[in-house]
Amino acid sequence: MDFIFELPADARGHTGIVVFVCRLSKMVRLAALRKSVTAPQAAQLFVDNVFRNHGLPEAFVSDRDPRFVFHFWQHLFRLLGTRLDMSTADHP
Repeated sequence: MDFIFELPADARGHTGIVVFVCRLSKMVRLAALRKSVTAPQAAQLFVDNVFRNHGLPEAFVSDRDPRFVFHFWQHLFRLLGTRLDMSTADHP
């Protein structure tokens, strides 16, 4: 999952895209975005563009922004109806 912003605006005012790429098949799914995206919005985009068409992937690659990644997973699991329980370090 990657985000690209500051593109020329389309007819609906979108200036960015989110890119989902399957590492095995190299299939790409794109979704138009406005100026920015929140973790809940990114989770909904993932459900709408990837999960509904292909199910949950075996692996997920993204950058390591801990704030975004945590909130993304939190909202994704909420949308999927799954509880996300985080353990403390060295105490699983």
